[in-house]
This record gives sequence, C-alpha cells and structure tokens, in this order.
Amino acid sequence: MSSITLIHNPRCSKSRQTLALLEAQGVTPNIIEYLKTPLDEESIRAIFSKLPTDNVIDMVRVKEAEFKEAGLDKSQSTADALFEAMAAFPKLIERPIVINADKARIGRPPESVLDIL
Repeated sequence: MSSITLIHNPRCSKSRQTLALLEAQGVTPNIIEYLKTPLDEESIRAIFSKLPTDNVIDMVRVKEAEFKEAGLDKSQSTADALFEAMAAFPKLIERPIVINADKARIGRPPESVLDIL
C-alpha cells in the first residue's frame, strides 16, 4: 500500500500524465477518482492545508460552468463558500492532486509533484 495518494480524473490529460510520471518514479499511488467517490468538505479542507498556498481559489477550477452556477466569484467568494462548492460540485476541484504525508501538490504541470515524492 502506497503512502502517496492521487486525486485523479482519468478523463483529464494532466491527471493521466501525472499518474504516468508517478509510475515512472516507481510510485504506485492510492487513486481516488473524486468524480466517482466525491470528497467531503472536511477532506477537501485537509488536502488544502497541505498545499503550498494560502488562497483557496488556487484549488478551484474557475472555468467550469458549475463555478458560475454556484454563484461564485474569483475575488469575492469566501474560503468557506469555495470549500462548500467543491464538496457540492466535485468537478470544481483542480486536478490532479498528489498527497504525500503532510504535503500536497497540484499536478499542473505534472512535474510540480516531484518535489514531494
């Protein structure tokens, strides 16, 4: 069982590239297909706390239709509103995310996850 987890969408090219990159490093991650097994708000907050950012919007896919449908705004929405929206609309979670112990990185570009392996 790997201690590295990949928040993954197999339909996303960056997510597939990140998985291939991990496998090339000899890592077989635990894979969470978050669209099939949605993360609850508490889990999303825990992942965010491991990312090297203080801005929740960095974890949100702002170009998805659900972002507007949820009444969100890049500069006006509160962190709580963004976490609630990501739990309600998993598609809004930026992907892929690699988690290793107390660190996490968004795989955009995929190579950005290498520094936490």
